[in-house]
Parts: sequence; structure tokens; C-alpha cells
Amino acid sequence: MNELLHHLDAQDALALLFFIACWAGYGFYTRHTSRVGLLAVTHRYRKQWMQQMLGRDNRSVDAIMIGNLMRSITFSANTTIFILAGLIGMLSYHEQVGSLISAIPFAKPITPIMWEIKIALLILIFIYAFFKYTWSMRQHNYTSILVAAAPLDSATGCDAEKEDAAEKAAFLAGNAAEHFNSGLRAYYFGLAALAWFVHPFAFMAATAVVVYVTHRREYRSHTLQRLATDA
Repeated sequence: MNELLHHLDAQDALALLFFIACWAGYGFYTRHTSRVGLLAVTHRYRKQWMQQMLGRDNRSVDAIMIGNLMRSITFSANTTIFILAGLIGMLSYHEQVGSLISAIPFAKPITPIMWEIKIALLILIFIYAFFKYTWSMRQHNYTSILVAAAPLDSATGCDAEKEDAAEKAAFLAGNAAEHFNSGLRAYYFGLAALAWFVHPFAFMAATAVVVYVTHRREYRSHTLQRLATDA
């Protein structure tokens, strides 16, 4: 860590700390405002979905729905692998890309060690996204198992047991959606990190824009207002 700080000047260190604080702070904020966001509202629909699932003899529509959700997550996970491969290859392209960046007005020159640090940050971001996507995919797998094992609403048995099956399936589906959302958020912050290659202040500005756009979509969008009205 001391060696890393040695290669960062005041501007770069400030920008990196601002980036980490914004990402961690926004994650903390979303965990403590979980009842008013887009994920919370859609979770109510997941509970309705699982309750209606109990009354279906043929649950093919539920399997198709889970399969559709998993396909988008699988696509994102596969894309992340390709991005990581590209980033690892970019480690040796400092001179070529550095000359292009230096042509940008007000761009800050990049030393070889700073190039590696900035690429390493992107690699860590997309590794985090990959783990989030794969964990989301696994939870959708577990959800499909619970859907298949859930008792019929018309079958004899304890109502509390049926309600518990629906609650468990809805919880897993909601948790999978939350981790998928975290993976998407990592992509947004990864895009902000690209601005660090130009200038630390551009990095900070891009990070602030990402926080604003993400917050607006999750907490103040027209989609949320419509879903909250109908939920």
C-alpha cells in the first residue's frame, strides 16, 4: 500500500479516494434505503409471482421466466470475461495508448506504473462484477429448484408451509436481482474509471455523474413511480 501511495500524486490519490468513497457510500446508502428503491418495489411483484405460482399445475411459464432472467445474467457474465481478457492484454500497451491520450487537450501524462495501476483498478472492478453476476445466476438456479418443489395451492397441507415456500422463492429471486444490480453498478463505475486515463478531475466528475444517474434511475425514475403506484 505504501508503494502504491508513493506513485500517486495528490490529484490521483484524491480522485481514487473519492471514487472509493462514492462507490462504498452509495452501496451503504442503498442497503439502508432498501424499502423505497426500484428493487424493493419489484420485490413486491416477485412475491405476487411466487404466490400465483403455487396455484399453477403447469409451471412452465415460471421456468421460462427464470430462464429469461438467467440468460441476461449469463450474457453479462460472459461479456465481463471478455472485458477482463482485453484489460489484461492492455497492460503492455502503455506507449501506444499513452500517445493517443496525450493528444487529448488537458490530458495528464501517464507513467508506466500509473498505467498499470489504472488498468489494475479496472480489472478489480470487473472481477467484482463477474462474481456478482455468477452468484446471481446461481441463486436463480436455486429459485428454479424451489419453484419445482413448491406444493400446489390446491393440495392438502399447511397454508403456512405453502406461504413459506413462496416467501423463500421470492427472497432468492430478489437476492439474485440485488446481486445482478450490483454487477451493473460495477459496470457504471468502471465506465467512470476510464476517465482517470484522461485526468484525475475528469475521473471525479465522471464518478459524480455515475452516482447521480444511478440514484435517479433507482429512486426517482418514472419507472419507479409507475411501479410503486401499481404495486
